[in-house]
Amino acid sequence: MANDQSTVIPAVQAMREDWTVVDALMGGTKAMRKAGELFLPKWPKEEADAYKDRLNLSTLLPAYSETVQNMTGRVFADEITLGDDVPGDIVTLCDNIDRQGNNLQVWAQDLFRAGIADGLCHVLVDYPQAEGIKTKADEIAAGVRPYAVIIKGSQVLGWRTSGANGEQALSMFRYKETVEESDPENEFSTKSVNQIRVLEPGKWATYRKVDAGKGNSVWAMYESGTTTLNQIPITTFYTKRTGFMTASPPLLELAHLNIKHWQSQSDQDNILHIARVPMLAVIGVEDSYELKVGTGSATNLPVDGDMKWVEHNGKAIEAGRQSLLDILDDMRIAGGKLLHKEKKVTKTATQAEDEEAQEMSPLQTMAGQLEDAIDQVLQFFAMWLKQTSGGKVKVNGNFEIDYAPETTLPFLISMVNAGLLSKESFFAEVKRRGVVSGDIVWEEEKGRISTQGPALGAL
Repeated sequence: MANDQSTVIPAVQAMREDWTVVDALMGGTKAMRKAGELFLPKWPKEEADAYKDRLNLSTLLPAYSETVQNMTGRVFADEITLGDDVPGDIVTLCDNIDRQGNNLQVWAQDLFRAGIADGLCHVLVDYPQAEGIKTKADEIAAGVRPYAVIIKGSQVLGWRTSGANGEQALSMFRYKETVEESDPENEFSTKSVNQIRVLEPGKWATYRKVDAGKGNSVWAMYESGTTTLNQIPITTFYTKRTGFMTASPPLLELAHLNIKHWQSQSDQDNILHIARVPMLAVIGVEDSYELKVGTGSATNLPVDGDMKWVEHNGKAIEAGRQSLLDILDDMRIAGGKLLHKEKKVTKTATQAEDEEAQEMSPLQTMAGQLEDAIDQVLQFFAMWLKQTSGGKVKVNGNFEIDYAPETTLPFLISMVNAGLLSKESFFAEVKRRGVVSGDIVWEEEKGRISTQGPALGAL
C-alpha cells in the first residue's frame, strides 16, 4: 500500500468536494436523482417509499449547465483563428487535433466547457508508440503523429513538482483513464478497462488491477515506455486558478443556488400534491359509524354531526412560489457576473499588448487563458515534430453583456415594475439587443398597445 498508484493527494481531494456538486448538476435530473440524499435530504420520519417517490418526481432546472453552455457559446461566437506563424503541418493536424475526428474549433469547445464547469482542465499532447519509424516518410505512412487528449480534473490522482528559484515544473503526473479493448469472448463486442497512467519526463507507464489472491487486487504495471521529451507534455487550462494545478469552479455560487432551487422545487411540488387533494372531515361521529361517500349515495349523520371538505388556504404555496422566483433572480445575477467588466491587475501574455485589456470581463479573461493554453498545446505539437515554434491562435468571442438578453432583460423588467425605468427606455434597450425588429418605432408601438386593451399583469 505504500506505493499505491491510485492514491489521491489532498489537493485533489479538496477540489473533488466542489466537483461533486458540479458534476451532478452537469448530469441533469438523472444525476441529481442518483445522488439521492446528498442533495435532497430525507425529512425526519419520512418513510423510505415516500422519499423515493418524492425524489423520482423531482426535476432539475438546468441553470448551471445551461449557463456553462451559454458562456461557452459566447467564447466561440466566431471561429478560432490560427496565426500566420503556425507551421503548415500543425495547421493540417488541427483538422483532427485529437485523432477522434474533431477539429480545433470543436475540440476547444469541449476543453473550455470542462474548464468553466470545474475551474480547470488538462491536456496531454501524446505521441503513439510505433516500431520501425526512422524517417518522416515512415511517420506519414504509419499515420504516427502527435494528438491532444483532454483530461478532466476528476480523472487526476496527483502530481509531483520540482524546480528552483521559485519555478515549478511537473516531475510526475498521475490520472485515471478508460480504454476500449476487444472482448476476447465476443468478437462483436468491446470491454472498458480502467487503468492509471503515470507520466514523468522522458517516460511513461500504465497500471492495471491484478488479482493478488484471497479476494484482493493490486495495481501492477501493464505497459511502459520512453519519450523524446525532457518534460511532461501537460497543459493546464485554468478559469479560476487558486494555485499550481489547483482551481475552483468560477460558477460555484450559481451551483449552490441551483442545488437550493432543486430542493425548494421538490418541496413546492410535494406541497402542491398534498394541497390539491382536499380531506373529508367528519365531526361528532363515532369511529364505528359506517360512512359512505360518493355521487350515488347519501349519508345520514347523527344529531349535531357535521361533515365538510378541508382545503389548504394556499399561503404556504404562494410563499414557496415566491421563494423559487427569488432564487431564479439570484441565479441570473450569479450567472451574469462573468460578463461584467472589471479592472484587471494582471494580464495573460496574449492580452499584455492590448491596452483595452485594462478593463475586461471574467469571461473575456478566460478566453485569453484559453488562447494561452492552446498556444502551449501547439508548442508541444511542435516539440514532438522537432520544430521550433507551434505558433499562436486568437479566440474571437462575444463578451458584451448588452447582447445577453437572457441575463439582462429580467433585470430590466424588474426595474420597470419597480418604477426605476420607463417603458420607453426599456423598449429601447430591448431594441438595442436585437430582440425586436429595428424598424419598430416606440410612438407607433405605443399606439398599437393602447388599442389592444389592458395588460394581463405586470411587464
